[in-house]
Amino acid sequence: MNKIKHQNIFFKGENGSIYHADACLPLVDAFERGKVEFKALARHSYPGDRLTEDTIGLNTIGYWSATEIQDWGLGWHRNEGIEFHFLESGMMPYASENHQTDLLPGDFTVTRPWQQHRVGNPNVGVGKFYWIILDVGVRRPHQQWTWPHWIILSDKDLQRLTLFFRQNDQPVWKATSEIKECFKQIGQTLHKEVEGSSSKIRLLVNELLILMLEMFERGQMELNESLTDSLHSARQFIEELSSNLEYPWTIEEMANSSGLGPTRFTHHCRQLTNLTPMQLLTKKRIEWAKKILREQRGISAAKVAYTCGFATSQYFSTVFKKYEKCSPQEYRNKVLQIDHV
Repeated sequence: MNKIKHQNIFFKGENGSIYHADACLPLVDAFERGKVEFKALARHSYPGDRLTEDTIGLNTIGYWSATEIQDWGLGWHRNEGIEFHFLESGMMPYASENHQTDLLPGDFTVTRPWQQHRVGNPNVGVGKFYWIILDVGVRRPHQQWTWPHWIILSDKDLQRLTLFFRQNDQPVWKATSEIKECFKQIGQTLHKEVEGSSSKIRLLVNELLILMLEMFERGQMELNESLTDSLHSARQFIEELSSNLEYPWTIEEMANSSGLGPTRFTHHCRQLTNLTPMQLLTKKRIEWAKKILREQRGISAAKVAYTCGFATSQYFSTVFKKYEKCSPQEYRNKVLQIDHV
């Protein structure tokens, strides 16, 4: 696995105040341990492949994708620029100053350079999570913004957009379909690593700013009530699933229990967990099995398999090895050794 490239640097603001660029060390560590998929372009201390000089002002742009429970988070910090986050799938604990919430699929955030914020409470969630940090030359609310030279909005539009960012502190917004698609195109561009990607990224960042301005000018967030209702139903079922893991679920039965069709339920399950329904069910069953193996040492592995909803002990052992890189009995023995240390 390749090491993430990063450098250390600091910035000096007014009155000698120092702003350390975030090195995102927990993310670096998580990537190097194989916990997340990660792709980014960056400068300064931010991790990722190095940005070119023709994108000065763009400090970092990237995404991570996680399909399993995480053991790390990004604690309280500030950035030397305005930051946009977008959650494509999963759920993500997020806090900005006095506002704390769980981001849902389709949410995007706006965090100003002077606003403390964190991602995770304390750990980040599963899902696909994007970010962009643009240095606009300010560290305090009263300072005048200077956008990168390659931002091509007209003076009037840029002044209007800056006003929205400066005089509105709402941290979380529901993305329009166009904003969602723009973030996805950014991810695709980063993933391809083709020549000329700097031009494409500059174009997409400009498009994103235009789309945000259009949304702010309309004065309302784009909402789909029926989608929200069905997403809530799927989320309720997923939260209840841990209490019924022994049931021989099929995708059709899970969908029916949530009041949705299989296609819609599968779509929402991917949005909320970054997993298919059957992948989610298997992961939850494995976690339950590990708990039993740790806490009820007199129960055989075969009994654990049936208790947790696996059809056969052989299948349970095969799946367990895939997730934990050891057999159920080997896992139990390791736990016993640790307890006796």
